[in-house]
Amino acid sequence: MKENERLVEHLISVGALKTPRIIEAFKKIPRHLFVREEYLSHAYDDIPLPTYCGQTISQPYTVAVMTEALDPKPGEKILEIGAGSAWQAALLAYCVGKKGKVITVELEKTLVDFAKKNLKKFIFKLNVEVICADGKKGYEKEAPYDKCIITAGCNEIPRPVLNQTKVGGKIVAPVNDFFGQRMMVIDKISEKEFKKKDLGSFVFVPLR
Repeated sequence: MKENERLVEHLISVGALKTPRIIEAFKKIPRHLFVREEYLSHAYDDIPLPTYCGQTISQPYTVAVMTEALDPKPGEKILEIGAGSAWQAALLAYCVGKKGKVITVELEKTLVDFAKKNLKKFIFKLNVEVICADGKKGYEKEAPYDKCIITAGCNEIPRPVLNQTKVGGKIVAPVNDFFGQRMMVIDKISEKEFKKKDLGSFVFVPLR
């Protein structure tokens, strides 16, 4: 649809989208399918929108930046903390393909149901499993993960998430500072060594 095409073109023009497979994912996984009906007229505005339980579907620019930073590749297993509307999970699932998998963990049952409902809208298979659990504990059952992404502001990366990420893997997360969060990209060099990169300031709802 034209609105989605304009959004994708905008995200490319501002440098948020760069990778062909991620651009393709944004074209194939339209945002309006993850937005509450009363906000559909704003589905393709580059702004966050309310979902349920005081949470939001993130601004498309932010989702694009985080997806590019995570660099999902075909066949990877990815853990997401904070399913929300499942838009981010669906984008990642498209990128990792049929041989990959996305596990997305959400504390709020209302959001779990919302996420599952949204994922059922696709006629093609998206390999996403939505789990109702405390994301601060990661999800040990499916560990280890090639990459992890946290979609809520946290004071620090939860230790279970660090432990459940493979050596050579990557974590993308907004980490709290005084005015919001700093988007951090963390490469796991060894079980005790991590390389950090700061992508700048963002604002997220807190991780609960």
